[in-house]
Parts: sequence; structure tokens; C-alpha cells
Amino acid sequence: MSDLETLEAEINTAIAGADSEAALEDVRVAALGKKGSVSEKMKTLGKMSPEERKEMGPALNGLKNRVGEAIAARKEVLKEEALNARLASETVDVSQPLRTTPAEEGRIHPISQVTDELIAIFADMGFSVAEGPDIETDELNFTALNFPEGHPAREMHDTFFFNEKEDGERMLLRTHTSPVQIRTMRNQQPPIRVIMPGRTYRCDSDQTHTPMFHQMEGLVIDKTTHIGHLKGTLEEFLKSFFEVDDVELRFRPSFFPFTEPSMEVDVKCDRSGAEVKIGTGNDWMEILGCGMVHPNVLRNCGLDPDVYQGFAWGIGIDRLAMLKYGMNDLRAFFDADVRWIKHYGFRPLDIPSLMAGLSK
Repeated sequence: MSDLETLEAEINTAIAGADSEAALEDVRVAALGKKGSVSEKMKTLGKMSPEERKEMGPALNGLKNRVGEAIAARKEVLKEEALNARLASETVDVSQPLRTTPAEEGRIHPISQVTDELIAIFADMGFSVAEGPDIETDELNFTALNFPEGHPAREMHDTFFFNEKEDGERMLLRTHTSPVQIRTMRNQQPPIRVIMPGRTYRCDSDQTHTPMFHQMEGLVIDKTTHIGHLKGTLEEFLKSFFEVDDVELRFRPSFFPFTEPSMEVDVKCDRSGAEVKIGTGNDWMEILGCGMVHPNVLRNCGLDPDVYQGFAWGIGIDRLAMLKYGMNDLRAFFDADVRWIKHYGFRPLDIPSLMAGLSK
């Protein structure tokens, strides 16, 4: 029995000295493994007399159980010590800012942001969105919109024309989104209330012009609409977009083939600082063109101008973005410079809405 007590003491010392789970496993194998010290003792029972087995059997089984329990207890201690060490080495500083998640890593381009803002504003006014192809016919881009033959806009130096087809027709890159007005009026009965955002193309390139740019037009057609409705619509639009309490507009006579009367609209602003501020100051800035839809355009769409009338307007989305967010060079919009988009871009989850605010 003294041998068993000595063996148990040695094993317990080895268990207590194990400083890792791997070292503890070595102790377990050395004691309880197939050729372990306790297992070897258990093998001697078969050679003992019944009286010896009666005494040594319970003693050896007790030793085996106590060693197993001691190993299990030491294993739990080692696990807890390892966890505490890991927690100490992986301490999180909760005062540090959160990492940007993959969903917020990218940025929304200002053109897309402003387009979404415009849609949110006019959707609240009851407008729907209409779209059309970038490649248009001469008839839809010019003729149906009351552009006479020989108009300067039809010249090659202003418009991107494709080669003539066999029947003599020339397709072109649309110079405005107005062909969508024609498509809408020919396919939808009044009342009509739509906006038409999209890409347009003209042969022009400098600090404030690019060969491809973005435009949004609006169209309202019914039996009773008048120029007062046009003025009110534009005022509400500009107040909402620039997020100011009030705007003052000035309408000047102008000429567009597709509207009569036609007007250029100026908005009161402040140019005294580095940025143009809308809704304050004593300066004026041209902001868009508009007018009442020309009777010839209504006739070209199968509508009786003695029954229906309406108004339309057009504005540059790129220019709106430049005015609202302080950009001074239109060409940078299309340079694909990651540094620029990170500076001027918008977080993808900040979706514009009138309730939460158009811009953050």
C-alpha cells in the first residue's frame, strides 16, 4: 500500500506541475495510458491470490479514479488560465471608432445621390419617373419637339450623329431628355405628371461642360394647368433641394422650340463667399429653363391643344450637384479618381428622403 501512496504522490506532483494541456496529456498517458504506471499495477491483479485481489483491487481502482479526477480538475484550471491570458492579450479599447463595414466602404457618386434626391422630392409631389433610350431618332429628338429644319442643334458640330441607314435615317445620341416627353405623351393619356432624369450628349467640353452630362426634365399635361402651377412647382422643388426656408425666383423671357412662352429662371443667391448660397443675398443666378408646352408639340403627340395644355422644365443634374456640394470642375465627375469620390461621395446607406433629410 505504501507503494501505491508513493505512486499517487508522484502522479499528483506531475499533475500539479503540468503548465499546459499538452503537458497534462503527457502525464495522463504516463499514468493511465496502456503502458502507464497505474495501468501496469492493474495488470498484476491477475497474478494475485483471491485474498490479495480482494485487498488490492479496490485500492488500485480508487487510485485510478482519484488520478482521473485530479487530471480533469487540473485541465479545467489550465483552460481558465488560458482564457484569462487570451482576454488580457486581446483587450478591446471600446473608446476607439468602429471599423467601416464592407457595406459602407464604397461611396455613392454625387450624380447618383442628386438624382435620388430629385426623385424623392418630385415623388412627394405626385410625379412618376419616365425613362428612354440614349440613342434616339432625329424625329423624336428634334422634329416632334418643333425643331425646324436647319436649326443649329441639328448640325454635326452640336450633335453626335451615327451614319445614315439605308433609308436615309440618322440615329443620334440624344441631346436632351425631351424625347422621353414625346414617348410619354404618345403612350399615356393625360393627366401626365412625370420627371425624366438621364444621360444626354452634346459636342462640348470645358470646365463647366462635358460631352456626356445628366439632365432632368419635368412634364405636366392636363386640362387646367397654367403658368402659376409651374412657378409654384419650381419654388417648392428648389426649396426642398437646397434645404432652405424660401427662394425668390425671377422669370425672364427666352426661346425654346418646344415651349411657348419660354422662360429662363433665375434664383436669388449670395456670391460674396467661396460658395454660392441659395435663398439669401442680393445676387441672381440662372438655374433652369422652362415654359408652357408648345401647341405643335401637343399636336405631334396626338393631343388637342384646345383641350390640353401643360408646362415643362429642364435642369442639369451635374450643375445642381456642383452648386449644392461645392464642386468647381465638372470634369472631375468623370475622372474616376478614388480620392475624389471618397471626399465628395455619399455613404451607401444614407438614402435621401424628405423625412430624414436629403443629405447628411
